[in-house]
Amino acid sequence: MTVSDPVVEDVVTTISRSATEIRQGLIGRRGTVEGENPSGDTQAEADVWADELLGDRIAGIDGVGQYASEERADIVDCGDDPAASAAYAVAVDPLDGSSNLKSNNTMGTIFGVYDAALPARGDTLVAAGYVLYGPITTMVIATDDTVSEYELTGGERTIVERDVTLPAEPVVYGFGGRVPDWPADFREYAREIERELKLRYGGALIGDVNQVLTYGGTFGYPALESRPEGKLRLQFEGNPIGYVVEQAGGRSSNGTQSLLTVDPDELHDRTPLHVGNDDLIDRLESTVA
Repeated sequence: MTVSDPVVEDVVTTISRSATEIRQGLIGRRGTVEGENPSGDTQAEADVWADELLGDRIAGIDGVGQYASEERADIVDCGDDPAASAAYAVAVDPLDGSSNLKSNNTMGTIFGVYDAALPARGDTLVAAGYVLYGPITTMVIATDDTVSEYELTGGERTIVERDVTLPAEPVVYGFGGRVPDWPADFREYAREIERELKLRYGGALIGDVNQVLTYGGTFGYPALESRPEGKLRLQFEGNPIGYVVEQAGGRSSNGTQSLLTVDPDELHDRTPLHVGNDDLIDRLESTVA
């Protein structure tokens, strides 16, 4: 699949061609750096390096007006007027699951292309997706038309599946956060789900969501007693992942509404995140409302 908009295609191609380099560049960058990212999380050396690599390349694309990253406090003005109709904003989580570097487990890169200045609602996305650094490097791309999965080799995309949709019969679930920190209503929902589905949880949003996209089911990182606003970032994780799952025929929710309809206040806003098959998200909202 070639994305119809040439600017969006340039963004997707830049990320896909950078993926092999990012994966190889993880070697020797498993340590942490001093300080934290704007969300207060410890940064790995690889977080900073991947952000600089992607930021430089995406900011150089004609038609991209803004670049923003989970690893940077501020939006980068790329030169085009971000309010102009031809200028897109790109938000990236350069290395999702970087805490898995220590144990050498799954990680990924998440991106969203917004037809609006950041921070923006998810329903202004024109494309979103992720790269999964698993045993095979794969890329999922969602547009308003379809969701497709590719294998990446040497920066080139090879189609694996077109028109990806969530299987109708859910199989897997994964929930983040410490169980004692879950609100009582979410614990009630989780107890029901764990009697019906198989647990799959790897500590990286990308890997867990990809399990849901492959087998059907639900992933959630709920509001916590200690963090009612949630843990994941709306612009960099919630909106792009919500867009992918909704375009694949599923639903997203912050517990009360689609992630794509949430009005952001700040670039680094956090959100509870739930995605999966319609019925499972309907049940979630009925339980925690």
